[in-house]
Amino acid sequence: MKAAVHTRYGPPDILQILDTDKPVPGDNEVLIKVSAATVNRTDCARLRAHPFIMRFTTGFLKPARPIPGTDFAGKVEAVGKDVNTFKIGDNVFGFDDNGVSSQAEYMTFPAEKGITQMPGNLSCEEAAACLEGTHYAYNFINKVKLEKGNNVLVNGASGAIGSAAVQLLKYYGADVTAVCSSKNKELAKSLGADAVIDYTKEVFTETDQRFHYVFDTVGKSSFKKCRGILLPGGAYISSELGRTARNLFFSLMPFLTGDKKVRFPFPANHRRSVLLAKKLIEEGALKPVIDRSYTLEDIKEAYRYVETGKKVGNVVISIK
Repeated sequence: MKAAVHTRYGPPDILQILDTDKPVPGDNEVLIKVSAATVNRTDCARLRAHPFIMRFTTGFLKPARPIPGTDFAGKVEAVGKDVNTFKIGDNVFGFDDNGVSSQAEYMTFPAEKGITQMPGNLSCEEAAACLEGTHYAYNFINKVKLEKGNNVLVNGASGAIGSAAVQLLKYYGADVTAVCSSKNKELAKSLGADAVIDYTKEVFTETDQRFHYVFDTVGKSSFKKCRGILLPGGAYISSELGRTARNLFFSLMPFLTGDKKVRFPFPANHRRSVLLAKKLIEEGALKPVIDRSYTLEDIKEAYRYVETGKKVGNVVISIK
């Protein structure tokens, strides 16, 4: 089978498309013919092993998983002898930010983890584009006591995590202010944003509005900058560790931040996120946002584009 492969850490240029052995499912695994995956910020971080702390999960000296990829959509081609939740021919999608080797024609995946039957109203490309952002967005939301009517600001509302966060927050009844560029203003509104701040025209941390929560889904601000727009008892959450890992530090030492807190998303429970994505898709409460699509052979270009930080929603890899 053809697969994207990297045997060391570095920029997109280190990726190669190679012929590799087709994997064989274990007793509790399914073999999936992959139709689509995405290239996301997690994939880019794993490719470069940056920040350095990632090496404790990706492999300290070299990649433990030479084939990258964290999400997928495709068809079950074989099942292990102990699998009774899936059958050959099932259309499935799934996610695990620890790596699933999905940027390849075939992959195996544990049947009891972050995988489920794909919603019938989406293509494989659309299904794959719903997972990474939803997972992280939900792990922002479940770290706070979100109540209906809470005011929440989403910085980076047009990205994969941000576009999912806007939709999930509206699903749970929050009032959402989206921060994005002017060209993505209508997109943010279509996803449910009640108000939009154009960061090319104004600094969102200088707004007169006050928020229960600030979700920095692109990790480009800080608690220090956002503290003034938080209500007493409010919280700041970032998708990044922050300078000197301060977001993690402040979340573990809440007494240092007074009556306004920093929470850290600590992503976990991939299966819960995948099942939530399926539920919301089927209810019409979650729709994918796709910027552009690449073939497996053009995967270097996909990584380069994602690393520009300019993508809107998701970048899809279509695997035929």
